[in-house]
Amino acid sequence: IVKLLSGLYHPSKGQILISITGEIHHHTLGYFDLISVIFQEINIFSFTISQNISGVSDENTDFDLVNQSLEKAGLSEKIQSLQHKENTYLTQEIDESGILLSGGELQKLMLARALYKDAPILILDEPTASLDPLAEQELYLQYNSLTKNKTSMFISHRLSSTQFCDRILYIENGEIQEEGSHPELMNKKGKYAKMFKIQSQYYKEKD
Repeated sequence: IVKLLSGLYHPSKGQILISITGEIHHHTLGYFDLISVIFQEINIFSFTISQNISGVSDENTDFDLVNQSLEKAGLSEKIQSLQHKENTYLTQEIDESGILLSGGELQKLMLARALYKDAPILILDEPTASLDPLAEQELYLQYNSLTKNKTSMFISHRLSSTQFCDRILYIENGEIQEEGSHPELMNKKGKYAKMFKIQSQYYKEKD
């Protein structure tokens, strides 16, 4: 589903269209400009932090926007503590002084990359699967607060992201089983409500 929505796969039948301010967009090269995707598998390049965020060379990078994106993603303090700041290399493949980021820091780097692109549609394909449920919930709340006035889609097996979603699709065996807001689905007392109650124990901090 994610690869279809992001334009990496083409549907074998039917069409996927995006309507923005009345203009319809098909699966063309311009389609990719409309979407930012944060995948479960994190891919970084052995370049600088700024280049990992902008995806282009220094000459074409807006460094003010890089730093704004790092600030919003909650990674600015870490980057500013480094000797070369946003010009620090990731991994030691090109520069021996390069650094490695933790799992949580990499998640924030991916968020900074998405914020830098500033596409009107954000798709999160289980980007927090490697985190514990409480850390996952914190990151999803951060995603939600930073994506105002955008269309955001979260895909997850864990339900820490669902309470602030406007619309939830519960999919099982390749079909939509239930649909609605969190309160609506909880009131139905169906499969979604059952799964949420089972998982909710993991989202409560222990005394």
